[in-house]
Amino acid sequence: EQKNGAVIRKIVGHECFSGIIAGQVMAQLFQAVRLYVNYFQPSFKLREKIREGAKVKKWYNPPATPCDRLLANKDVTEKAKEALRIQKERLDPVELLHRIRQGQSALAALSAGATSTGPNRQSLDQFLTQLPQLWRDGEVRPTHRKNEAKVRYWRTREDPFKNVWTDILLWLQSAPDSTAKSLFQRLKENHPEEFVDGQLRTLQRRVGEWRHTMARNLIFSGMDDIKDVAAIENRA
Repeated sequence: EQKNGAVIRKIVGHECFSGIIAGQVMAQLFQAVRLYVNYFQPSFKLREKIREGAKVKKWYNPPATPCDRLLANKDVTEKAKEALRIQKERLDPVELLHRIRQGQSALAALSAGATSTGPNRQSLDQFLTQLPQLWRDGEVRPTHRKNEAKVRYWRTREDPFKNVWTDILLWLQSAPDSTAKSLFQRLKENHPEEFVDGQLRTLQRRVGEWRHTMARNLIFSGMDDIKDVAAIENRA
C-alpha cells in the first residue's frame, strides 16, 4: 500500500480530491497512465539478491516495459501477444503523455478552484512545440508545481537600532574600519540596559549592508567620471 501510494502521488500530487468531476478526471488520467506505463515506460526488475553480512548485493534484469516482458514470456499465448502488438501499434507515446499532462492540469485547476477548459488548454501541436523547452521550466507536472515565494519586504519586529542609527553612521564615517562588535559595545556603554547580546548579529548585518552600498557607490561614481572624461575626449 505504501508503494502504491507513493506511485500514485507522483501522478496526482498530494492534494485531496472529491466529487464527480474529480473522479472523472482521475479515471481518464489513470487510463492514459496505464497505457503509457505498460507499453512505453521501461523499468528494472530484481533478478537476484544476496546478503553478505551487512552488505546486500542486487542484480537486475535489463530494463523493459511490462508489454515487452509479456511478449518474451513463453507462458503467454500467441493470440494474447498478437493483441498486445496490435494495441501497441495503435498507441502514440507522445499523445499519451499529452493526455497525462492535460489530466494533471485539470487536477491542479480543481485544487486551485479553477477550470482547465478554455483557451489555456493546449493542443497536441502546442505540446509538441514546447517539449524541447520544458526542461527550462523546472517541474513539468502541473500537480507538483509550487507557487513562487513572494519577496517579504516588511519587518516582523521593530528595528532595535532605529533611534541610534544616525550615531552609528557618524561613528562609521569617522572610523570606517570599526567592527560591528566594537560599535555594539559602544552602544551598550552609551545606552545601558537597552541592547542585548543577541542583537549583535543584526548590527553586523546592517553594517555589512552599509559597507556594500558605500563600496558600490564608490565604484560606480568612478565609472561615471571615466565616462565623462571619455565623452569630453570624443567631443574634442
